Amino acid sequence: MTVDPKIRFAGVINERGRLVAGGMKENVEPLESKKDDEMIFMELALRVKMRKEFDKQLGTVNFAMASRERAIAMSFPLGEDILYVVSEPDTDYAALATKVLKIAHS
Repeated sequence: MTVDPKIRFAGVINERGRLVAGGMKENVEPLESKKDDEMIFMELALRVKMRKEFDKQLGTVNFAMASRERAIAMSFPLGEDILYVVSEPDTDYAALATKVLKIAHS
């Protein structure tokens, strides 16, 4: 969360789509309900698994990003888990991804 002040959420999602660490930044209003979060996490885990199908041809995924009207969502594979980071839509996503990758691989 301290990597960038525009981060709203940072959490580790396991391969079954469950939040195992992290969460919403204090004093930030969630954009979705708890139920929606569960669905997003499960869909994310499935998407990350599906991307692995192309690792042989394209190499492993460093990160994936979705830019939406109200947020930027990034996922970073961490072994079998996923680091999921959501930030404000005006975030410098290239700089944020670089910072997160540096920390994740240190």
